[in-house]
Amino acid sequence: MKLEDIASVTHEANRAYCAAIGDASQLPWAEAPAWQKESAVKGVQFVLDHHGPDPVGQHESWCIEKHDSGWTHGVVKDEVAKTHPCLVPYRELPPEQQAKDALFGAVAQALIPYLTD
Repeated sequence: MKLEDIASVTHEANRAYCAAIGDASQLPWAEAPAWQKESAVKGVQFVLDHHGPDPVGQHESWCIEKHDSGWTHGVVKDEVAKTHPCLVPYRELPPEQQAKDALFGAVAQALIPYLTD
């Protein structure tokens, strides 16, 4: 597997989780915008660099990436306005969003031993 392959699996796991909690906003990997794919790849790289999942650290890294790309906190996720309700400290995330971060890290960690590049 390549890093992007692992990112696609983590993305799809998160997409399925989001659907299960009533959030249908996630597109399949093949249809996801480039910025979202890049974010998933960076998330997997974070898990690899830190030798395991760290939901708090992952979230903080994601927030920095979002802020650096011009995103701000907003009540709703809006790709055009670049607002996102999860741009808050990890401790302020709702439990279902914390679980999403934990799921991403766990899936990435489970697949990293199969990384070939």
